[in-house]
Amino acid sequence: MAVSVRMDPLLERELEQAARRQGVTKSQFIIAAVERALGRKDPAQLYHQVMDEAAQYRVGEGAAEDSVPPGTGDRLHSKLRAQHEAHSRDWLAYQEARKKGVAWVPDDEGSAP
Repeated sequence: MAVSVRMDPLLERELEQAARRQGVTKSQFIIAAVERALGRKDPAQLYHQVMDEAAQYRVGEGAAEDSVPPGTGDRLHSKLRAQHEAHSRDWLAYQEARKKGVAWVPDDEGSAP
């Protein structure tokens, strides 16, 4: 449903600026303001909901173990280790080729330093 509202030009200018700052249209801004005024969007309730959800996250020692499936860490560690070793071999080959003054070309495209 369309609603027409008359307002002071200065107030409308402030409305446009506030909507632009939030990255929304004037209509979206007005709808959000009306919802808050009617109690449909309670900023305090939203704040408490976000804080409750954030309280479930752990930080520090052992925090990651709860959120990662078993065995994932081992597989990831192995994959990263293999990539590191491949990059290290490529880097050493590049350094050797550089000492000899020849161009170095990687064995495969994915392993260039």
